[in-house]
Amino acid sequence: MYFVDTLAFEGLGNRSYLAGGPGTAVAIDPPRDIDQVIATAARRGVRIACVVETHLHNDFVSGGWELARITGARYLVPADADVSFARTPVADGDTAEVDEGLVLRAIATPGHTPHHTSYALEEDGRAVAVFTGGSLLVGTMGRPDLVDPRLTEELARAQHASAHRLAAALDDEVPVLPTHGFGSFCSSSPADGDATTIGKERAGNDAFTLDADAFVERVLAGLGDVPAYYTHLGPVNAAGPAPIDLTPPEPADAARIAERLAAGEWVVDLRSRVAFAEGHVSGSFNFEGTGKLATYLAWLIPWGKPVTLLAETRTEIADAQRELARVGIDRPAGAATGGPASWIGAGERLASFPRARFADLAGVRENVVVLDVRRDAERADGFIEGSVHIPIHELHSRAGEVPDGTVWVHCAGGMRAAIAASLLDATGREVVAVDDSFEAAGEAGLNVTFQQ
Repeated sequence: MYFVDTLAFEGLGNRSYLAGGPGTAVAIDPPRDIDQVIATAARRGVRIACVVETHLHNDFVSGGWELARITGARYLVPADADVSFARTPVADGDTAEVDEGLVLRAIATPGHTPHHTSYALEEDGRAVAVFTGGSLLVGTMGRPDLVDPRLTEELARAQHASAHRLAAALDDEVPVLPTHGFGSFCSSSPADGDATTIGKERAGNDAFTLDADAFVERVLAGLGDVPAYYTHLGPVNAAGPAPIDLTPPEPADAARIAERLAAGEWVVDLRSRVAFAEGHVSGSFNFEGTGKLATYLAWLIPWGKPVTLLAETRTEIADAQRELARVGIDRPAGAATGGPASWIGAGERLASFPRARFADLAGVRENVVVLDVRRDAERADGFIEGSVHIPIHELHSRAGEVPDGTVWVHCAGGMRAAIAASLLDATGREVVAVDDSFEAAGEAGLNVTFQQ
């Protein structure tokens, strides 16, 4: 009897899988922190015999190469992927034995990347699951624009064909188990749920309900921003990532924190946006540890800039360090725990700024700048008339474009507004972080309009 265990990484919107039988297993698209995969295999009492990649990833650092090295497993990577390390190249139709009566069969599914490969898990010759990586997702497909802008339309068309190839090769009841699509920016559109089958996708996915031309047109029209750090992770994965290092960072006292700030380095406060607004080290930035920390910090920080982490507990530091390592931000320059009063020197004062609701903004009439930090696609669905629009990932470099006045900054729910408020606060601007659902803007009487 086979099993499939799912390892979910909500911060990145990704999943990895361990699948196998009574004695051996295969790991699919493993994360950089491979201890989680090894622990899952240990709980199952199985040996990892194969490690496979569906494609070279842009959104996280793969642990595949290191996992295969440590376990002695075969490392299966699509044959056309341009890598500089030893691996077992995989071509369409190739098979790998996972356990007795359990086989993994490669199915070429180009589109997300030119070399993308899905893998059907077959028990006694019958497909029981298909690992689709960045090809067929839950209600959508992986985006085709991450490799080369010149290939985007061609790859979008390939995505359509790949979906149909999977549907032709597999029965409707076969579970579809993608790597991306649970909040990942590798998805071409938001996922609808977290579980699906070939049959469900055949009934509702645009790749099946639209012809190729209409599908390509819709995909190209819906592509949004690409996180900046994706540019760096593809080459890292192609070269063979270094092993993860999760040893605790160097402790940072108040003097050391001040030195880091004076040197122009990033000091990141992982506490809640409520706690940060009430009191924080002047010049520090707020990226909540419970939010999409890796995505937004990696997106905004100048690549390679040293970062010092601040949090209430060592566990929070360790969790953040692990998540950041998944996207290539290694070894924080320092870390401090406790509270903000212990992170500043004698005689220094904590900085703070107010939080508010859209109803509060509706009552303000003078010297107000409303800053919308949502993405372009979100703003197209409605925005406050007269607001300034700078997406959160562009704000650090465009802060000088924000007009004079008290800046009321908002997003869709509050998390990104808190990041943006901290970035502006660090430059000396007077800010108010709107911690509210955007739906409340119209209800509060603010004039919400729509792009034509």
